Amino acid sequence: MTTRRSSPHRYSDGQGFGDPYERFDLGPDRLDPAFEGPIADVDPADDYVLADVVEEGAVRPADVEVSALIDVGVEYVAIEQYEQAIDSFARAAHYAPEDSAAAQEAWVNRGIAHGELGEWDEAAGAHREALRIDADDALSAAAETNLAAALWEAGESTSPLEHAEAAVERDPRLPEAWYNRGYFLNERGQHAEALRCLDVALSLGLRTAWVHDERVRALAALGEYERAAAVEERATRRRDAESVRDVRE
Repeated sequence: MTTRRSSPHRYSDGQGFGDPYERFDLGPDRLDPAFEGPIADVDPADDYVLADVVEEGAVRPADVEVSALIDVGVEYVAIEQYEQAIDSFARAAHYAPEDSAAAQEAWVNRGIAHGELGEWDEAAGAHREALRIDADDALSAAAETNLAAALWEAGESTSPLEHAEAAVERDPRLPEAWYNRGYFLNERGQHAEALRCLDVALSLGLRTAWVHDERVRALAALGEYERAAAVEERATRRRDAESVRDVRE
């Protein structure tokens, strides 16, 4: 059975940043309490600007690029530094215009990063905050499907399917939402509908081993053993390919 720990979720793409990382090159003088440079020089996206070194008043909210903060968080996710990612997304949510799509994006990403650490209560709270803002259907769909996964991991068995279905309604082209709906339907024994959802996820581009694993589970439960065997072979090839890619990376 596919575990929810391997469930899919999608961070916002982020814009990235160049090399060298100009936002991370503050010299020691900037961290000296006696430094009296203009407050606009303080970059809230810089991980060296620590809360106990620079007062909040040293940052002009109007000068903060929220998208840059989100980009920094996404870059931290890429190197699996989830605590730093959470901090970056939290800063982005703090400086974003109230109840804006940018704030919602920051909360969704923060929830996913908490999930990567197995902090399911914090993840669920972040996704609920994103849904409270409700500024963008695509972001709300991501919040719904990841809230479903967080609640499942936290031990809830009824509401995850409701949130997965809400995600599909908000964004019918989100493959992760279809996968999660299929997963929860398999858990409830509704294998025919689960297979339909998983096939939709596949057609939308989600072609990972665990999608095929769930399809195998549904097909086997429906007595379609030959199809299940063929899909299982495909899942094995996909898993081997993914393992090779992970080793190369």
